[in-house]
Amino acid sequence: MTGEDLVTVGRGIELCYDSFGDAAASPVVLIAGLGQQKHTWPEGIAVMLAERGYRVIRFDNRDVGRSTHASFSKPNPVAILRGGSDARQYHLGDMARDTVGLLDALGYQNAHLVGISMGGMIAQTVVAHHPGRVRTLTSIMSTTGAPRIGRPAPSTWWRLATARPPRNRLEAVDGAVRMFSHIGSHGFPFDEGWIREKSGIAWDRDPTSDGVARQLAGIFASGDRTNELRQIDVPTLVIHGDRDRMVNPTGGAATANAIPGARLETIVGMGHDLPSGAWDRIVNLITTHLDGSSVPIARSEETR
Repeated sequence: MTGEDLVTVGRGIELCYDSFGDAAASPVVLIAGLGQQKHTWPEGIAVMLAERGYRVIRFDNRDVGRSTHASFSKPNPVAILRGGSDARQYHLGDMARDTVGLLDALGYQNAHLVGISMGGMIAQTVVAHHPGRVRTLTSIMSTTGAPRIGRPAPSTWWRLATARPPRNRLEAVDGAVRMFSHIGSHGFPFDEGWIREKSGIAWDRDPTSDGVARQLAGIFASGDRTNELRQIDVPTLVIHGDRDRMVNPTGGAATANAIPGARLETIVGMGHDLPSGAWDRIVNLITTHLDGSSVPIARSEETR
């Protein structure tokens, strides 16, 4: 793994990223979910992909980790559902432009995109809005934004609504354990140690939580993207677990139905996380999908 670095991606945004594997190999960009930082893509998965012959890049989306944070106040719960309350509120299209700006900064004309949850929404939007920049799309435990599709379970809504922002590292770690013990993969062993480790690192890197509310408002601001997805014309793999309490499996089915030629793969027992017991299956699915693509990777003349 290379050390993390900051790059300017346009419109006053800097993104923090790291990378794995041969710098000359085909790039795979891993996009994190709502409120999640780059390291929540397990290093084990990144290493496995790199060992299969890919250059793997993880990054903090705007408003989390060490990437640029917005300066305006977080919206309240009602405003979140309305897509934010500030004129400076961003949406998935803005986050997609951030991702394209990252490709530009790293010297890639196109890349494979693999997004999880909100990261899947961002990856979908990159393909829809920026033709020619994506070689393949892999959308994991994500959805289309359509009403009543891919919504959290009522028990998850209740936990989200009643959770208090953590005041210190211990509260952040304990809160993550409680949430992921609920939304995680009940068909696989629960790795509390990993949850505590990743949430502790997240607190150390960014002990704020306002970005989560702004990112969520950005999702709602983007609305139903089904018609956009129907225009996607790159090879697409959709992966979803059948035990997902955060994004109901209907979200994965709707995504696969909307994107022409998309293939849906269901992982039995997986919830809204990436359990180590599923890594081999996930990596095999992704690399088989990537290896089967036929669009050449191109690098721009200037690389970094």
